[in-house]
Amino acid sequence: MKIRHTSPAFRTFAGAGALDALPRELARVGAQRAAIICIPAVAAHTEQMNRLREALGDRLAGQFDGVEEHSPLPSVERARAFLADCAADAVIAVGGGSSVVTARAATILLGEGKDVRELCTRREGERLISPKLAAPKLPQWVVPSSPTTAYAKAGAAVHDPETGERLALYDPKARAQGVVLDPGMALTAPARLSWSAALNVFSMALEGLQSRRVDPLADALLAHALRTVVTWLPQVAKDPAAATPRLQLMLAAIMSGQGSDHTGGGLAQALSHAIGPRSSAPNGVVEALLVPHAMRFNAPVAGERLAAIADYLGVADHSVDGVIAEVERLLDVFEAPRKLQDIGVAEDSLAEVVSHAMDDWAITAGPRPPEEQDVRELLAGAW
Repeated sequence: MKIRHTSPAFRTFAGAGALDALPRELARVGAQRAAIICIPAVAAHTEQMNRLREALGDRLAGQFDGVEEHSPLPSVERARAFLADCAADAVIAVGGGSSVVTARAATILLGEGKDVRELCTRREGERLISPKLAAPKLPQWVVPSSPTTAYAKAGAAVHDPETGERLALYDPKARAQGVVLDPGMALTAPARLSWSAALNVFSMALEGLQSRRVDPLADALLAHALRTVVTWLPQVAKDPAAATPRLQLMLAAIMSGQGSDHTGGGLAQALSHAIGPRSSAPNGVVEALLVPHAMRFNAPVAGERLAAIADYLGVADHSVDGVIAEVERLLDVFEAPRKLQDIGVAEDSLAEVVSHAMDDWAITAGPRPPEEQDVRELLAGAW
């Protein structure tokens, strides 16, 4: 066995008083002008936002609350202009995945000073190429309102509403310094949003555990993320006013995000990236719906990995059918939809989905690389 496992520096603060860590974190890197990047829904929670602003004190340079779902390019460009206008030397992303991605992408665009199409991952012949982005980037922290695997990532993908393209940016220097899990902020998100985001955590852990890049350290993170979601996601619906289940899911999001950083993504993730902006459902819901179909596709080459997932889920039947049946049972427990047509995906949009998914970096990490016909057949079965 040969393993190369590098863990980037990342600090996690959770529970009552977690916000008090932010001034110390900013002082640690010498930052004096921190800018908040957030979604309007979180900005509307004035009590919690005031707590954050008080924690930042005179280090707060301003607040941009124009983040939009799926991080469309125009809103990312506005965030970049805001960071430049307020002379920010640090960024605080507040909210869910869209806030984190928008803040990261805006920071990359600001640092590089180039058009997004010069910086994004693109296909050259048979290969996907991710340009090296050498310019310094502003340090970032995340104060989340929902669980998202984006906390710990170095990539950011923006949606171009004019072309329908997903423009992926990758820069390790844009990875967040850490995350602050505050109970009050965790309760600003509707319970349904925490639910859909946790489905992404669950799905990404499952796909990471099927990867051909076997890494026991990553597997440990992914396996515990999986078990944490199984334990705590049902509690969000049972007690939506409780902070503990949400904080537990946020910790699972960190583990799933960090673990999958080493194993890569997968087929369901790539397809959810393409389908999400074309449906009425969040990416996590789409990905969870597609995971059993991707598992069946991977089964011919991932039998041992699927058997390990059965162990992590406490399933006696280690067969492919047994572990997929358990995943489908859990999705029913989570009340996740099971058909693409049920979440507003038009059948005539699937051909475009295939085209975009084949150019998604996540599709390269699966244990069984698909051809376009494989993806068409999978989507037909899921529709």
